[in-house]
Amino acid sequence: MELLIEKGASSKKWTAGEIIYRENSPSNYYYQLESGRVRISNFLEDGKEVLHKMVCANEGFGEVAILDEGVHVVTAIADSSCTILKISTAAFLEILNEHGSIQLMITKQIAKDLRFKHFITKLICNHSPEEIISGLLQKLNEERRLICPECNRLMLTRQQLANMTGLRVETIIRTMKIMEKEEKLNIVRGKVFVC
Repeated sequence: MELLIEKGASSKKWTAGEIIYRENSPSNYYYQLESGRVRISNFLEDGKEVLHKMVCANEGFGEVAILDEGVHVVTAIADSSCTILKISTAAFLEILNEHGSIQLMITKQIAKDLRFKHFITKLICNHSPEEIISGLLQKLNEERRLICPECNRLMLTRQQLANMTGLRVETIIRTMKIMEKEEKLNIVRGKVFVC
């Protein structure tokens, strides 16, 4: 983050629900999340959200449109109150040209995101709702993402799970109740805890 600030990045606070950039908008900035969470999504014509990724503190986003010199193909939304550093496309490209290790780190993150997308696609195409949810929770647990390391609480809402998997919210709720009876997870006051 220090390097971004040295190169002219500015910090801005965003409130939950605020749009950071929209699908089909030009890519003028690279973003680095200092605190909070950001959703990377598409919205279908019927208003349904397709959740691709949750960006957590110290992670970056917006790089794909910069690297392929296109427009953003997703919308970035503040999922909670957050603080974000943003740096111009030109300054970001300058950092990548000057620091090969940062370029490699960005490339590895893009590859990791693509691998996760392939995993989700395969999971959704070939499995029952219980297998989809179980597989997703197992993957998140393995990667130590979006599951609290202290208490094992899932840090996604049922709606966000539905948006990520393509399942209906009602299906998520019904399936999680079945999984709780099978002792695959615990639900305490509406919060989901992974076993």
